Amino acid sequence: MPGQNELLASIDIGSHSSILLIAAYKRGEDEKEKEKLLPCIQKVEVCRLGEDIYDTGEISKARIAELSNILSGFRATAHALGATIKAAVMTEAMRKAKNPEEVISVAEKALWMKPQIISGEEEAKFTYRAVTEWYGDDIVTVDIGGGSTEFCSGKNAISIPAGALYLYKKMGAIPGPEYKKWAKEFFQENPVKAFTKKPVYLIGGTGTALAMVFLNTPEFDFKTLEGLEMTRENLEQTITRISNQSKELRAVMPGLENGRHEVIICGLFWLRSILDKLHAESFRISTAGLRFGILYPPLPEEPEKPKAKRIPPWLKKKEEQNTDDASGTESAKDTDAANGENGAAPESGETAPADPERFKAHIVRKSGEGTK
Repeated sequence: MPGQNELLASIDIGSHSSILLIAAYKRGEDEKEKEKLLPCIQKVEVCRLGEDIYDTGEISKARIAELSNILSGFRATAHALGATIKAAVMTEAMRKAKNPEEVISVAEKALWMKPQIISGEEEAKFTYRAVTEWYGDDIVTVDIGGGSTEFCSGKNAISIPAGALYLYKKMGAIPGPEYKKWAKEFFQENPVKAFTKKPVYLIGGTGTALAMVFLNTPEFDFKTLEGLEMTRENLEQTITRISNQSKELRAVMPGLENGRHEVIICGLFWLRSILDKLHAESFRISTAGLRFGILYPPLPEEPEKPKAKRIPPWLKKKEEQNTDDASGTESAKDTDAANGENGAAPESGETAPADPERFKAHIVRKSGEGTK
């Protein structure tokens, strides 16, 4: 593990935005507390790569050039502060793009390192790792991104292809009556029952924006937002508050700058549906996420448990029958032995064993008869 105060950097290139994290391992006020990876600087730039995916299936030249400028700025910031960029990852937009090699090539030149496209399951696990480092592992993480949403409980991890930007492109800024039917059918195809009955932690831009609007906090401050608990009622109040504003006024609300105002209502509708499915009445906001998870060293692999040998039903039945037959034979032998010990009469056709004492007495009586 890197030393305390050594600056580490990571970059998360998402469907809606790209994020630079510069962080260091630090202890809290209690010296006995283990070191935690805490943010020093976080920069968010909207790139909306996913918008091209839903329009044409590939990232346009203009978006690639914009991404190159963003990543060059991230690299310059990290190097100016003496931070080492340890990892850069790409998510749903790049998983779906028809031209990933072209985008990766440009990104590599901008960053001086090659970013990796990770799977949805890997994304879910990295995010879960980041949050559990702060809160323990008896939780469920829900990461609502632009093009996908990741769920992880530790044991289970999935990524489903729906997010705030996806819904915006499909239904507009404020979903209409068709949304309920779509959500019902979507969850039938993508069940999330495995993630119920645990505390829910919400990660991603939708969660951060929701918290900033709810608290009316104009500036992002992870200490203010981190761990904020919200109820379903708080969510409904915030949805109503944002929906009642014009597009222009939404754009100047806290946390909704740089295009977030266009997708936020879709993201909150989606969050409401997720909470319905998870039967969650409350949830917590976490500003940790993928960018933190990819900086932690890998966990040691758990040894694989030997798989139980599967016995076909017909063979299992035959083995049970053989066992019953063997038990029957042993019982019969025990019964015969018991009958012999108790002097039971032999069955027809069998000869009882001779009694030596009775035979001896018979001889004596015969001898006596001869002397009288």
